[in-house]
Amino acid sequence: MRLKGLGLAGILAGVLVTIVSFTAPSRAEASIHEIIAALCRAGGEEVVPFGQNKLGTNSFLRALQASGFLTSIEETNTSVILHFDPTVPNSKFMSAGFDLTIPDAIAPGVDLVLSPLVVPNPNFPAHSRCANLQQ
Repeated sequence: MRLKGLGLAGILAGVLVTIVSFTAPSRAEASIHEIIAALCRAGGEEVVPFGQNKLGTNSFLRALQASGFLTSIEETNTSVILHFDPTVPNSKFMSAGFDLTIPDAIAPGVDLVLSPLVVPNPNFPAHSRCANLQQ
């Protein structure tokens, strides 16, 4: 009787696993790391669902700030300066050795400055396998 009960339990478990595998949601493309999302978008289009990279939401850039990679955001009348620390262990990027100014990126007359400009670290697996970074 016990052996028959174990067999029935095994069959039920198999049926449940099969049902769950067919009803599970499909894989979604999302990202937390803002810069990786910009570099390695699925199909070259905006990532959907957005994860933490939807401009204008409360979470925009929060992960970068919490990790210490984005140390501060400085605003003046003519620029917004993003200060990065690419030396933090989880940054996955390295300094290009200079700042990059993007004229009128925020609004007419308001530049965006990336200080320093950070570039992909080729030793990070997501960058080494990103189709958009391959030559």
